[in-house]
Amino acid sequence: MSRLVLPAELLTSLRSEMLQQREEACAILFGRSVTISGKLARIVVNKSIRPHSDAYTFRTSMSAQLRPEFVAEVTQQARRNKGSVIFVHTHPHSLNEFSKIDDTGEAELETFINQRIPGVSHAAMLLTPQTSIARELGRCRPLRVIGVGDKITWGETADMIDSVNRYDRQIRAFGITGQQILASLRVGIVGLGGTGSIVLQQLVHLGVNNFLLLDPDIVEATNLNRLVGVTPTDVGRSKVAVAEEWARKINPKVYIEAKEESALKSSIARSLATTDFVFCCTDSHGSRAVLNQLAYQYLVPVIDMGVVIATQQGHVTHIAGRTQMLTPGLACMVCGNLLDSEQVRRDLLTDFERKADPYIIDEAEPAPSVISLNSTMASLAITMFLNAVLGIPGSSRFLNYNAITGVCRPAFCTPHPSCIVCSPRGAFARGDEWPLPGRQD
Repeated sequence: MSRLVLPAELLTSLRSEMLQQREEACAILFGRSVTISGKLARIVVNKSIRPHSDAYTFRTSMSAQLRPEFVAEVTQQARRNKGSVIFVHTHPHSLNEFSKIDDTGEAELETFINQRIPGVSHAAMLLTPQTSIARELGRCRPLRVIGVGDKITWGETADMIDSVNRYDRQIRAFGITGQQILASLRVGIVGLGGTGSIVLQQLVHLGVNNFLLLDPDIVEATNLNRLVGVTPTDVGRSKVAVAEEWARKINPKVYIEAKEESALKSSIARSLATTDFVFCCTDSHGSRAVLNQLAYQYLVPVIDMGVVIATQQGHVTHIAGRTQMLTPGLACMVCGNLLDSEQVRRDLLTDFERKADPYIIDEAEPAPSVISLNSTMASLAITMFLNAVLGIPGSSRFLNYNAITGVCRPAFCTPHPSCIVCSPRGAFARGDEWPLPGRQD
């Protein structure tokens, strides 16, 4: 299903303010439609307007109509940027679906809008006391409403649980609705190495059954100490192929789109806009920079994780891990000064450019990696994911782990108001209006 995504704070305020009114209320959202492989992947909302009372032709508890002049004005605003228009209205009563009146009104709006902003997807959204639903304007194709923030708000979720008995112990913790949410998600995993293979294993066991896996590498002998599901016979095979095979052993019905590609390619990274959540499991500053911006530009929440083992003269001096969620309302990795700009530059070079660069003398030494430490950070990331998508107790979205002292502490970082990535002055909710960083195909 395609998605209508907006900051969770905006969705909460829309519901709070509009549903307090006894009469039907309207609002206008502006956004960017994102089409991938010829299909609408998501509409990313970046602005809202609440009409004044004089913008209505009439309002009752059962219906409302905006003045043609007001509709023409907001259409002109969207036309200047070739953006999407989302018409929002409420049902203060108990009708949790679009009405026949809505169908008629949308058909007229669709004709008007498409004549003025062709080639762009537009939408209608309905807010009721019980739910938030949406569909492509004038059509029956539903859009899943997602409020993206440190806690994610989901629109309607269909019953997609394959086996209640299989997930009985989880349902006792999350409830049947929580298990339905897990079953409805499409999750991207970038990097199927030490942490990524463990993340995939845990998600499949939890009941997530739709994945996009990205990793350009093959299994090497040095991977055998830490890749879950890998055997010596897998050496030389692509990591995503091995991961897909292992996931199907856990759940034969799982759907996996596996790409032996790098997220350093902007077109490949952009394909993650078809997902609901992404795990960044790479050790590359370049791919982290790309996914950091993707999280805010396309409103796709990302959890980044990593482990560092420092040694000196053959002795371990530091063991540290970090798990961080990147989403509207939380600081990005640029705000936290967590990206090495020179390393990002090098990672984004093509092979030809890297060989020609006089500042790159040789390849970096492989970093130490231990499966128990990878498992610790992967498990912290999965628990953080469950906190965010299911609302189970747990408020930390940035954790630092010191394996030597055995201490895991929450960390805090304030978003910079003019950050080029996570603020409205930068890439925030721009969709395809801005290019993603990365190698151009």
